[in-house]
Amino acid sequence: MSREKFAVLDGSSLFFRAFYALQLPPNARGVHTNAVHGFAMMLVKLLKELAPTQIVIAFDKSRTTFRTALYPDYKGTRDKTPEELIAQIPLLKELAQSLGIPFLEMDDYEADDIIGTLATQAAEQGAETVVVTGDRDALQLVRENIRVLFTRKGMTDLLLYDEKLFLE
Repeated sequence: MSREKFAVLDGSSLFFRAFYALQLPPNARGVHTNAVHGFAMMLVKLLKELAPTQIVIAFDKSRTTFRTALYPDYKGTRDKTPEELIAQIPLLKELAQSLGIPFLEMDDYEADDIIGTLATQAAEQGAETVVVTGDRDALQLVRENIRVLFTRKGMTDLLLYDEKLFLE
């Protein structure tokens, strides 16, 4: 019996990265699709290379979380999210739904919280787990059964962190 392969995608991080990495003009109807297009290209590549038996996309639902309730200035220095990117989120949800990929977001929590919880639970159950993100904070998850596929530049320069590489 083969082992479960679970991939957790940091949708917020990857979507944001795709938005800036792929500069495309709006389509004929004036709709920006560069972030969805870039995300879809990366997703196809990941599905081929990782061949996960299960995959989910975790996403930030809003800027307000339990952390902002405790510390109002949490991430307060971040720029406002561009409207052209926000407008593409429904398209990303539609893409995930059409592919049968769960799109997870929760009130009061960040994608990081969802990712950490799911990756840890899957690894504890013996699944070979890969977190795909451009957020260095996720490297704290690296341990037995959890690797982090980190986007270093653009959408194609990736580095897979396992315990050995992380310690180096």
